[in-house]
Amino acid sequence: MITRLAVALAAFIAIAGPASAHDFKAGQIEIDHPWSRPTPPSAPVAGGYMKLINSGTETDRLIEVTSPIAERAEIHRSIIENGVASMRPVEGLAIAPGATVDFEAEKLHVMFIKPTRQLKDGEKFPAKLVFEKAGPVDVEFMVQMRASKPAADDHSGHGG
Repeated sequence: MITRLAVALAAFIAIAGPASAHDFKAGQIEIDHPWSRPTPPSAPVAGGYMKLINSGTETDRLIEVTSPIAERAEIHRSIIENGVASMRPVEGLAIAPGATVDFEAEKLHVMFIKPTRQLKDGEKFPAKLVFEKAGPVDVEFMVQMRASKPAADDHSGHGG
């Protein structure tokens, strides 16, 4: 009985994946659920979002983002000045000790410039985040209609 249960559990884990399969870590920086919205065909840009949590005792900075799906990637902040909305590049995004930087809530995004293909709901794409102290970490962005995380055992049913 225990053997069949262990085999069934192992099969379930192999199919479903671990609960935190979409969270990543670089040193003391946790990267929580990177995601991007689907794009129309031939879109000139795509946006990426995530939460960065610094569980360390020193400030770290996100200094670079790259992805093979785009010509280049930049960190941007949306602002409104004198009633006009605009986006400004952020050079080195600081994450203070004990802080969480929620890209969506703080009007931040990774702008993937000149994507090589359309991003479709339910897909994933690779990217590399480089932190000043924690160094580089490979992540995957989920393409989905909204920010909420999928159920722990399902990364296929995203949407709006």
